[in-house]
Amino acid sequence: MRENATEPESKLLRAWQLAVLRFTVTLDDDDRMHALGVAGEVDRLGGAADDAFHFFRRTTAELCAAISGQGADQDAVIRRFLAQIDNVRLKRAVEAAIARDRTPPKLVASRVKPGADLWRGLPSRRATGT
Repeated sequence: MRENATEPESKLLRAWQLAVLRFTVTLDDDDRMHALGVAGEVDRLGGAADDAFHFFRRTTAELCAAISGQGADQDAVIRRFLAQIDNVRLKRAVEAAIARDRTPPKLVASRVKPGADLWRGLPSRRATGT
C-alpha cells in the first residue's frame, strides 16, 4: 500500500486486502465477488470516468484464481500480493490462510495422561523420614 495515500484511499485499499483475506479463508464465490467489487471501487479512485482502469479487478481475479489453485504461476501472484501488504498482522493472516500444508492442531484428548510415572524420580515419603 502506498505510504502517501490519502485516508479514504488507505481505508479502501485495506478493505480490498481484507476482502481478499476473507476469500482466502472461505474460498466462497460470494466472497470472491465481494473482493472484485471492492477492487472496482479502488479502480474508480483514479477518477477514470470511462472505467478504463482495471488494475485492481484484474489483480483480484488473478489472485483469487491463484488462491483457488487455478491460476498460472500461482506462487508468484501470491508473493506479489504479500509483498504489498504493509500491515504485519494482516500479512501473517493471509500467509496462514494460504498455507497449503497446514496441519491441524492436536486435540487435547490425545495428550498422554499421567500414570504411574507421575512420582518417578522423587524420593518416597519413607525415605525422607516424614
